Amino acid sequence: MPAAGRATKSLNRAIGKAIHDYAMVRDGDRILVGLSGGADSLSLLWMLADRRRRVPVRYDLAAAYLDLGFGGEGVGDALREFCSRLGVPLRVELTDYGIQGHSASNRENPCFLCARLRRKRLFEIADELGCRTLALGHNQDDIIETMFLNMFYSGEISTMLPAQPLFNGRFTIIRPMAYADKGFINRFARDQQLPVTENPCPTSKHSRRQSVKQMLQELYRGNRKIRGNIFHAMRNVKSEYLLK
Repeated sequence: MPAAGRATKSLNRAIGKAIHDYAMVRDGDRILVGLSGGADSLSLLWMLADRRRRVPVRYDLAAAYLDLGFGGEGVGDALREFCSRLGVPLRVELTDYGIQGHSASNRENPCFLCARLRRKRLFEIADELGCRTLALGHNQDDIIETMFLNMFYSGEISTMLPAQPLFNGRFTIIRPMAYADKGFINRFARDQQLPVTENPCPTSKHSRRQSVKQMLQELYRGNRKIRGNIFHAMRNVKSEYLLK
């Protein structure tokens, strides 16, 4: 594998800090990593697999890829080879979740239904494999964007959590890349020549999230500190100055 560069070191540092801050990984854990074929989830799996060689905590990894039904021939084969090199077992399943999400009866928000179906199936696979932790590749930008999405379209101030117990603690979702900058993730994926595939979803370039992403990118271009300030603000909430 290519020698560690700046992107690798920065990403490893961000992941290590998030895992430490939120006690995401404990000795004996069995972790299922949800793969999408994108740079985020592939980078996460690579890092978690690599960390097993370097940290004293012992944990097992498995991965799952759900084909959403948009085509993308060859993705499963590429992911099988990738996971084989990492020594991680992979489950590949063909679904119609994307097609259901874009059906005539669900035109208003196809992403919500598709994501809900995908998450439900990942929990089922985790249960089948004896994994109590589901690791997802959401990064710092995703967490910021989700806050604005919830404000704009749900009328609430909330976002994804770096670590979140669910179903009375039966499962826990972890997002080890919660502190990671998307730019470093993309650079890392290129440096390591990860088998990144284009998102085949027909609305990926025209979704609500994409609109929020474009709005924020415009702000970031004007002031480099805005991204960090927004992320810091989510921990620095002055509730006494919010409407009751």
